Amino acid sequence: MVEAVVLVIVVAGIALGLWLVLKMQAGLEQKHRQMLTDLHDGLTKQGDRLGGQFNELREAISGKLDARLDQISSRVSERLDEGFKKTNETFASVMARLATIDEAQKKIDALTGSVVSLQELLGDKKTRGTFGEVQLEALVRNTLPTQAFEMQYTLANGARADCVLKLPEPTGLLAVDSKFPLENYNRMFEGKSDDPMRALAQKQFRLDIRRHVDDIAKKYIIPNETSDGAVMFVPAEAVFAEIHAYHQEVVDYAIAKRVWIVSPTTLMAVLNTARAVLKDRETKKQIHIIREALVRLGQDFRRFDERMKKLADHIRQAHQDAEDVQVSSRKISQQFQKIESAELEAPEPAPASAANVVRLAEERKPGG
Repeated sequence: MVEAVVLVIVVAGIALGLWLVLKMQAGLEQKHRQMLTDLHDGLTKQGDRLGGQFNELREAISGKLDARLDQISSRVSERLDEGFKKTNETFASVMARLATIDEAQKKIDALTGSVVSLQELLGDKKTRGTFGEVQLEALVRNTLPTQAFEMQYTLANGARADCVLKLPEPTGLLAVDSKFPLENYNRMFEGKSDDPMRALAQKQFRLDIRRHVDDIAKKYIIPNETSDGAVMFVPAEAVFAEIHAYHQEVVDYAIAKRVWIVSPTTLMAVLNTARAVLKDRETKKQIHIIREALVRLGQDFRRFDERMKKLADHIRQAHQDAEDVQVSSRKISQQFQKIESAELEAPEPAPASAANVVRLAEERKPGG
């Protein structure tokens, strides 16, 4: 009978212990589930918030970059269109003027051969000078913009150049003289080829050119004011061809004096080169503007990179927090496993309880 009572008490104790353990386990599981649910909700909200911020930042930066690039592209396109338009207009104007000049030249040649000679047409220095100035001005105006040259320009030494080209440094002001010696040139073709007067006229023609070169170099090459060279414009192609074909020593002398002899055709090459230099300077100005815009764009991109790094740090920290939560979850699971294993070890204290029951039964015996 006593053993049955003890057995009942032991079973009741075990059942009570199991019930407490199961209740504790259920409570811990409930708390674990609630903790995991809260953690999941928190991570989801944080991920949504970070995703929203990232999308807003990306959209803002993309919009700003697109707007800036559109602005730069629009400005560059406008400038290029304006430049192409002006270049085409200038080229068309130059071609039209050249056609007019060619036609006029043909008419002059026809008049020279049939009606009047070049000597009669340009009989005095004043008329010859006017002809050279008019032809020079026509060529320059048809090729260069108005701000790139000036006619009848007075230098610091009081000399007045027929034209100066205002080129970028280090060239600076380039003086052009349109006068040319023609008297002895005409005398060279008046007599026969073996005429002593023709040989004398050739010699005088060379001396005239040398003196004219010296005069140009003295008046139009001024240190710290003009270029280190000047241009002698010969408005007659025949005279220019005579000089370069039969008087090379005069050409070498002019080059040594930094004076370049040009004709209408070669002056066009010089003017086109000057126009290219001026256009290159304007292009460099536009490149400077584009470079500044790119610098500002680079600064914006650096700020974008810094913010992206901060966002990556936040995401990395959130990932680290999630890993820490997983570690805590594993520890909790291990605790549950330990509690479950303690369920098998719980019956060991039973002998002590049984001994107490036996002693209690003995104490109740009669005469004990």
